[in-house]
Amino acid sequence: MRFKYQARTKEGLIQIGIVEAPSQQRAASLLQERGLYITYLEAEEKKPFYARELGIFTRPTKKDVLYFARHLALMLKSGIGLVEALRSIALQTEKARFREIVLKIADDVEGGTYFSDALSKFPGVFSDFFVNMIKSGEASGKLADSLTYLADNLEKEYLLLTKVKSGMTYPAFILIVFVLVGLIMFFVVLPRFAEAVENLNIPLPAVTRAIISVGVFLQSWWWLILITLLFIIFGIWRYLRTKEGKELLSNLSLKLPIIGKIAKKIYITRFCENLATLIFAGLPITQALEVVSGVITNKRYKNIVIEAKEGVRRGETISVVLEKYPKSIPSMVVQMVRVGEKSGRLDEALKKVAEFYRVEIDSAIEGLVSIIEPIMIIILGTVVGGLMLGIFLPIYKNIGTFGF
Repeated sequence: MRFKYQARTKEGLIQIGIVEAPSQQRAASLLQERGLYITYLEAEEKKPFYARELGIFTRPTKKDVLYFARHLALMLKSGIGLVEALRSIALQTEKARFREIVLKIADDVEGGTYFSDALSKFPGVFSDFFVNMIKSGEASGKLADSLTYLADNLEKEYLLLTKVKSGMTYPAFILIVFVLVGLIMFFVVLPRFAEAVENLNIPLPAVTRAIISVGVFLQSWWWLILITLLFIIFGIWRYLRTKEGKELLSNLSLKLPIIGKIAKKIYITRFCENLATLIFAGLPITQALEVVSGVITNKRYKNIVIEAKEGVRRGETISVVLEKYPKSIPSMVVQMVRVGEKSGRLDEALKKVAEFYRVEIDSAIEGLVSIIEPIMIIILGTVVGGLMLGIFLPIYKNIGTFGF
């Protein structure tokens, strides 16, 4: 059973949380063993199924983790203890699932577990990158600084993804309008038009007959078409989750015109920013590259990072490995990395590369949207115009029949 509690520590600080125990008496004993003075203890009520939050909406997001790191850094810099800060953040967290995770981490840390080890128990929420940054902060005694730098990195990552998604919003809206207009034409307008023309018994052009035939087919077999589309979408989704599917998607994303260039810049930006963050945190180069290889999702770039890690172990520099792949890594990136390695400021050089490509990505996304927008409008106008032409063509050819 789960029990909600409020208690005071020996120092007089208030703690609020959830404890799991077979009975209320056992829950009270567990809290007392922690040195807490209970002021409130009650079994958590089970909500009916219709009042429960759906898992898809309560799952912690990158934005939640970003706010967690930012708030925790501020509280630690203010002199608040780690356990107290974690419990305070849990109270301010709206999502029940994430609140439970933060409370469990606080309990583990209070029990003597390293903060990084407590975080590593939730790999679906806190990545290896996050955990290694915290581990580095613990080792150096600068946990608050590591959290601040980590929050900055997560914020840049979040803004990058947000810009990519927002760039695709308008084309997606146009596509939805396109589908809705087509459905209205085939399921509302065409049936009435076909009935009216059939009663008039006039000859129909081939275009009009074809459009009416398509409309009749859709009205009769829409359920079969819908099921087929769902199966196709599900099949593609399942395939893309396999190793072969991920490799295919990775290669395709880099080969598509315009989109491929944007994807390449995004992968380079993520590589540079994450590696710069880990190096700044004090991780050895090989360990930093190992962590970054887990962050990069594209197979080609992941392999390049892994080869760079092996090269560093053999005594080579990162720039020597990167220059072997001129099609994937621009020469400017190689030169900046080489300069950073020679000067001993690799993290600063990588940050400058990432900043440069962020500007490039913003410009490329704006250009892509400006190209897609008129293309989508032209396609929509052509299809709608073709349907309207097919409808009005027989009327125009048989004006006398309609009494004009």
